[in-house]
Amino acid sequence: MGSRQTDLKKSFKLATRSMLTACSKQDICKAFSSFSTTEQEYLHQLFIQVITSLHGNIEDEFESLCHETQVGTALDTVEQLVEEQGLDPLFSDKSNLMDVASKLLSTKKNEIQYLKNMLEMAEEQNRLTRARVELLKKGRVDVSGLVDVEKLTLETFSYDICSDKGMHNP
Repeated sequence: MGSRQTDLKKSFKLATRSMLTACSKQDICKAFSSFSTTEQEYLHQLFIQVITSLHGNIEDEFESLCHETQVGTALDTVEQLVEEQGLDPLFSDKSNLMDVASKLLSTKKNEIQYLKNMLEMAEEQNRLTRARVELLKKGRVDVSGLVDVEKLTLETFSYDICSDKGMHNP
């Protein structure tokens, strides 16, 4: 029996035990306070017998279902594959939390820098557009200003997706 199968059975037994023993003698006495002490004692003994029987029946049914559905075999196969292929991330030396945090921090810094650059380009485009509007209001059109606006517009709206960072680059 593999460790995963053993862990499953232990967890099930702990869960049912705590569920079935949640009612104490004091709880029974409180629930049946109108009964005599002898009757309360008898009810408590009866409750213990029922819980013991129920607990055994639940465990037997669980074992039977596990056997019928071959849960043990499936868990043993999973455990074997995890060991063979090193797929268990909790026990793998490959996943270092500090490396993950460092990569995330670096990615976020790159993203912030990219957004700052985009903001600067948008501000420059706005400045050039305002200047052009002012020139148009005055009736003079500066052709070199038009070229700058068109160039910035093209740079802003034509960007590629960077495959290694998953971000847009201008």
